[in-house]
Amino acid sequence: MTNPFDDESAQFYVLVNAEGEHSLWPTFAAVPGSWTVAFGAAPRSACLHYVESHWLDMRPNSLIAAMASDTTEPVR
Repeated sequence: MTNPFDDESAQFYVLVNAEGEHSLWPTFAAVPGSWTVAFGAAPRSACLHYVESHWLDMRPNSLIAAMASDTTEPVR
């Protein structure tokens, strides 16, 4: 049995969740709840390129926001 995520000839979506995390997803499978289609349907290579050029910060959005609002003074 082959992994559908490795099929170079298949069509995929790039999904994004509320945390900004990206996922490659085969078009034959239902999109999971709380994820939205950000790109595709397209060949696997195009979807991977999209992910590499759009998901530049691997931190979840909630962590990015928490770090941006952190105003604690450094310990001396």
